[in-house]
Amino acid sequence: MSTEQRENLDAILRQNAFPVDGDVSELRRRTKEQTSAQPLPADVTVTAGELGGVPTAEITVDGTEPRHVVLYFHGGVYVIGDAFQAAGLASQVGRRTSAKVISVDYRLAPEHPYPAAVDDALAAYEALLHNDTAPSDIAFAGESAGGGLAIATMVNARDHGLPVPAAAFVMSPYADLTLTGATMDTKREADPLLSRQRLQARVADYAAGHDPALGLISPIFADLSGLPPLVIQAGTHEVLLDDAIRLARQAATADVAVTLDITPSVPTCSRPFIRSSTKRPRHWTVPDSSCRRSSRAPSTSPAGEGQDTHGPAGHRRQVHEPAPSPWKAERRAHRDDGRQRKEF
Repeated sequence: MSTEQRENLDAILRQNAFPVDGDVSELRRRTKEQTSAQPLPADVTVTAGELGGVPTAEITVDGTEPRHVVLYFHGGVYVIGDAFQAAGLASQVGRRTSAKVISVDYRLAPEHPYPAAVDDALAAYEALLHNDTAPSDIAFAGESAGGGLAIATMVNARDHGLPVPAAAFVMSPYADLTLTGATMDTKREADPLLSRQRLQARVADYAAGHDPALGLISPIFADLSGLPPLVIQAGTHEVLLDDAIRLARQAATADVAVTLDITPSVPTCSRPFIRSSTKRPRHWTVPDSSCRRSSRAPSTSPAGEGQDTHGPAGHRRQVHEPAPSPWKAERRAHRDDGRQRKEF
């Protein structure tokens, strides 16, 4: 991403940042409006489904014969967003891994505070296992709150005696709802989208009187032993950067294979606009390839790109290139195209 593209992205995100104490219904309306204005490509199909009584969006890319499943958890600080609105980013993950993606439409606060999201996520995963999908054929993925929920769900599954999935890929994980990360202050001016003030009211919505330091609310404080390999991505212009760093450290301390992948000068939720070189689990043998995504507005795409009729999702999002391949924790440190990467 060029400097000009980063500046444009920063300006767009600042313009669309939600107010600190915004009404939840208004936040949801605006989120739906923004995602509906960005259609998916024509080769992506989104179908309503359910797992364990939990609504889902099943996302497939034409021309692939997926043998594996990515269980995807959307972001939205546990109060906004849904499985269909996340189909854009989720479909990129599916395209990159040649996997079917099942996006979980977990219940939202404040109507359904903790532990509703955690319960729904576990119910969906348990149902997937009961449908004869081997855990070695399942990976978790999620962004922001969905990244934190992915980690919490693996901890919850382990504690319930269930096998854990093959791997997990989390982008800008919201993993500390106590909001005590150092970058809540040091990156306050750099982050165009989030701040401690914007997050604080939403913490109360979700925790609803529970201690936000509980491991299933803030997995940064959980025992992560026994978890599968993790890939954690973040940008240096986000207040959640320290969540990613501390989550990686916590995982490494628990003897979990983890790759921390940090991109300079990009903010939260910028994953559709940047390059990634992470890979799938070793036994997922679909050939790998690198990808680059553009931060251009949808109007700059070639004629016909991203055209789509609105299916059951009702919310569409422009996608220009394949998603990052989120698998295989490699054990070497390197720099790639200016991106800082650290393996533990």
